[in-house]
Amino acid sequence: MTLILDLFAGPGGWSYALKVLGVRDIGLEWDEWACKTRAAAGLNTIRTDVAQYPTEPLIGKVHGLIASPPCQAWSKAGKRLGLKDQPLVHQAVADLATGRDTRAQLLAACQDARSLLAAEPMRYLHALNQHGQPDWIAMEEVPDVLPLWRQYAHILRAWGWSVWTGLLNAADYGVPQTRSRAILLASRIRTAEPPAPTHAQHPEPDSLFGPGRTRWISMAQALGWGATNRPVPTICAGSGNGGAEPWPSGSRRALATARDSGTWQRQPEEPRAPRRAASARLPVPVEEPGTWRWSLRSNNQSNATVRSLDEPASTLFFGHRVNECRWVGESAAAPATASVRITAQEAGVLQSFPADYPWQGTKGRQFEQIGNAVPPRLAAHLLAPHLGATFTQDDFDLAA
Repeated sequence: MTLILDLFAGPGGWSYALKVLGVRDIGLEWDEWACKTRAAAGLNTIRTDVAQYPTEPLIGKVHGLIASPPCQAWSKAGKRLGLKDQPLVHQAVADLATGRDTRAQLLAACQDARSLLAAEPMRYLHALNQHGQPDWIAMEEVPDVLPLWRQYAHILRAWGWSVWTGLLNAADYGVPQTRSRAILLASRIRTAEPPAPTHAQHPEPDSLFGPGRTRWISMAQALGWGATNRPVPTICAGSGNGGAEPWPSGSRRALATARDSGTWQRQPEEPRAPRRAASARLPVPVEEPGTWRWSLRSNNQSNATVRSLDEPASTLFFGHRVNECRWVGESAAAPATASVRITAQEAGVLQSFPADYPWQGTKGRQFEQIGNAVPPRLAAHLLAPHLGATFTQDDFDLAA
C-alpha cells in the first residue's frame, strides 16, 4: 500500500485539494481544532507531533510527501524570530540530510521553538530516500522561507531529484487572494516545474502559444455577491462579546442588501478607478447616490492594505489580528462609514475553501486555521501533474 503523507496538515488545504482530485492522503497534525475540522470534513488524520512521529513505519509506503511547516515564526503577522533562527534551521537541515539528529541542541538555541519545524521534512526525506521514496514532494511556506527551500533543493538534486523552487502568487491560479508563497516541487520520475498560471491581473487573449488567462477572481465573484442564484453569507449580529455593535446603525443591513442585490459597483477594467491614500478609511469614492461601496481592510493600522470588492483580497492572516480584518463601506446617503467584521465563512472562501467547509472551534480558532491553511485551488494546481489528474474551476466552486 502506498500513501500520500501530509506533514503539518492543518485544517485540510492540501487534503481537500486531493479529495477533489480523487485521491486521499493521511495528515499528521497536532492542533486540536485543526484535527476537529479535518474530522468534520471527512479527512484522514493522525493527531501527533510531526517532530516526534517515527519514520520507520512509513518505509516502503509513501508515494508523495507534502509539507507546510507552521509559518508563525516567519510570517510578517508575527515577530519573525524565524529569520533570526534561520542559521540554526539551515544547520538542522544539513545535519538531518546526513542522518545526524542535532535538533535538541539547535532547538535550545532558537528564539522561537517553532522555527526548527521547517527542518522536519528533511528528517522524513532522509529516511524515505534511502528506500527509493517518495516519488514526488510538494512544500509550501511564506516567502521568507525560500532560501531554506533552496537548501532543500540543493540536497535533493545531489540525491538525483528534479527540483523547482520559487515564489507563486495564488491569485494566478484562481484563488481570490494575492497570496505569495514559497514553493518547492520535486520528483524522481518527471521534470519538476511550476504549473502554468490560469489567471492574470489583466485578462489575456488566446494566442498561438496557447490559451489566454482570465482576469484574477475578485472577492465579489468568489463570494457570489450580486449573483441572485447563490445564497449570501450571513453577518453575525452584535460585536460578538455581548457589547454594542461596533459599526454605525444600519450598516449590517446595508451590507446584506449589497450582497443580495449586487449594488456594489464594479470598477472599469481599464483604467482602474483612482485610489485614495492607504491611510484613508475607505479608498473607493461613492459614485452613485444611495449605493453602498464596499472594500476589505486587512487591519486597523495606518498602512493597512485595502482592496475593493472587484479585486482579490490581499494576503489573509489572523492570529492576534483576528478581529481587525473588516469590510468597510460608505454611501452618499449616509454620513458615516460602515465597518463590518469579516466572517470565518467569508475568509475561508477567500482562501478558496467552499462556503460550507466545516470549520471547528471558536471564531479565533477558525480564523487561525484559515490564515495558516494552503489555498486548495493553489494546492490542486501544484499536485495535479504529479497525480496525472485534471480538474476545472467548477470543481472548486466556492460560494456553493
